[in-house]
Amino acid sequence: MSLEITGFWLVFFEVIQSIAPLIIFFTSLQILYLKLPLSQLVRLYIGLAFTAFGMILFLHGVNNGFLPAGTKIGEFFGDSKKNFLIPLGFVLGLLAAFAEPSVRVLCYQVEESSSGYIRSNLMLYMLSFAVAMLSAISMVKIVYKIPFIYIIVPGYLFVLILLWLCDKDFVGIAFDAGGAVTGPMAVSFLMSMAVGVATSYEGTDPVADGFGLIAMIALAPIIFVMLLGVYIRFNGGRESVQ
Repeated sequence: MSLEITGFWLVFFEVIQSIAPLIIFFTSLQILYLKLPLSQLVRLYIGLAFTAFGMILFLHGVNNGFLPAGTKIGEFFGDSKKNFLIPLGFVLGLLAAFAEPSVRVLCYQVEESSSGYIRSNLMLYMLSFAVAMLSAISMVKIVYKIPFIYIIVPGYLFVLILLWLCDKDFVGIAFDAGGAVTGPMAVSFLMSMAVGVATSYEGTDPVADGFGLIAMIALAPIIFVMLLGVYIRFNGGRESVQ
């Protein structure tokens, strides 16, 4: 219990240190230039307080829940359930992306900005499937000891080709989606699982083989969203995603 309390206060001070510069910066602008009304300031600072409180609880939960659980799951399947590693990566990647708050925010923003042209549900399911596929491929990398560079370099070369082929409206969405899927759910859970698998899997190095999953997950939506853009460009335009 004492270790958990100590960890909580460490997270508390880390969050305060990270959010304090933002508060100082905004307060300085308010004094010098903005001159916002008091009611709006109160709402802003209440929002900042809730944000800090939420970050503290979330990061404390990650340190005490997600990271240990992900590592244990990876160690268990890496040690005794090797045949299940690839489908495990697919399922956990799908669930992590589906539960990722930043993915849902991106999907809602895309639908709103496109006036319903790109449905939020379509984006959500596609991004979840993309992350699932690349999570499974990351398990293939660990199981068959494939060097990371053999996957990531061809992947980005493929992206460069898609840049010339896909509908230009999808390029920005694709790269923003790459950042959205690498949110706290994926980073805290999937990365710890991959490190746990590499730690227990015979003949693998946790540093060389356990990391790289997040880079592959970030690549997943870029490829899949651009493939959707290619489909839209050559198969009926906007009507094909309604």
